[in-house]
Amino acid sequence: MLLIYTHKITSRFGYTMRQIFTRILGIEVTFTTTVEDFIKHSGPKITYTKQPLQNEFFVRSTDLLFEQGINDINISIEDWEGVPSFFTTGERSAVPFDIFAASFYLLSRYEEYLPHVKDIHGRFPPKESIAYKNGFLKRPVVDLWAFKLFEQLRVRFPEIEAKDRKYRYTSVIDVTTSHCFAYRGTVRGVAGFLKDLFTLKWKRVAGRVRVWVDPTNDPYDNFNELIALHKSRKIKSMFFFQFADYSTYDKNVSPNSNRFRYLIKSIADYSVVSLSASYSSFDDIDMLRNEKRRLAEVVHRPVNFSRMRYNRVSVPETYRNLVDAEFTDDYTMGYTHEVGFRASTCTAFYMYDINLEIQQPIRVHPFAFHDYALANSTNEQRILEQLNALYREVKSVNGAFLSIFSNELLGSDHSIDWMQLYKKVIDAYYQ
Repeated sequence: MLLIYTHKITSRFGYTMRQIFTRILGIEVTFTTTVEDFIKHSGPKITYTKQPLQNEFFVRSTDLLFEQGINDINISIEDWEGVPSFFTTGERSAVPFDIFAASFYLLSRYEEYLPHVKDIHGRFPPKESIAYKNGFLKRPVVDLWAFKLFEQLRVRFPEIEAKDRKYRYTSVIDVTTSHCFAYRGTVRGVAGFLKDLFTLKWKRVAGRVRVWVDPTNDPYDNFNELIALHKSRKIKSMFFFQFADYSTYDKNVSPNSNRFRYLIKSIADYSVVSLSASYSSFDDIDMLRNEKRRLAEVVHRPVNFSRMRYNRVSVPETYRNLVDAEFTDDYTMGYTHEVGFRASTCTAFYMYDINLEIQQPIRVHPFAFHDYALANSTNEQRILEQLNALYREVKSVNGAFLSIFSNELLGSDHSIDWMQLYKKVIDAYYQ
């Protein structure tokens, strides 16, 4: 049991300590504001306040975990033995920066509460992030900090033990467009055919004809191949299906299609199936609940996991909506067009709502990359080099390596054979 003394126990403080010690390091932790209890404790202990009590393991605190609301914070990046850090505290501290405040800043997405210009889909731009600006977006620095802290604690307290955690790879398949041509209805099919014909898109015209003759020729219908791959490698996979009515940004097969329903039900026999929430449900809680309910009726089991269309996350509103719709886990924490860790971690964490100063009861699973961040590349070797660098970072802390691939890109005609690339990825990273 690790005891942490501080001058004030706040919601932010408890949230951060449990994430660092319990969830990342697997160390039991308890807190006290009583000096006598801290001095009497004979096991591992840390002082986290402005001044040390005696000659104990001391981490000097800044004010962030003891404040409320949002303030404009000046951040200066320093180097801590090869790892970027900020909130420098000085020499008396065992760690030269406030590791806990810095972790909270990144995990809570503090910077996304600050004024910024959103993109056309209402998203926080990755280039506005401290991680992108300072070159550590591709590093899970919160996890790296935690393990470096543990090494220092072990020098001072050789008896301290942490649970072994194992590296895990999860393949997330995003199915916002299950079929390119098949099962889209007569009106949409004929309209699409005429549009392709008049715009001289002969490959698409030929593709439509092949699918009309045999629907299994649909280029996006690669589900049997994916299931077989996942079974042969024994990897954890998840399929997120969009199950929404037609709209400007939501153009999947109708949820009323029996063939589409059968597809979802058949995949649910082999893998986790959950909801890729529609673009339209982003700020419509009733629509979100309805999509969740209808999908649950198809798979005959609760739908607890979510992904937002286009990775649209507005902190904290999106997570409040997901909590209201009774989702327990979300897989949207990442950037569509940038590789790396949006919250600077490769460990699942609970979303902290700064406006309400509470931990929301939804677990966030950060992904390392979305395939569309790589879609414009024509150099397969360069892509694999980027992904290998991410893999090494996650593996170094035995974290969770999540990839997002879409059946759409895996079935599209590009200069790179994306299905073959996907096979190389899961072969390289599944263990």
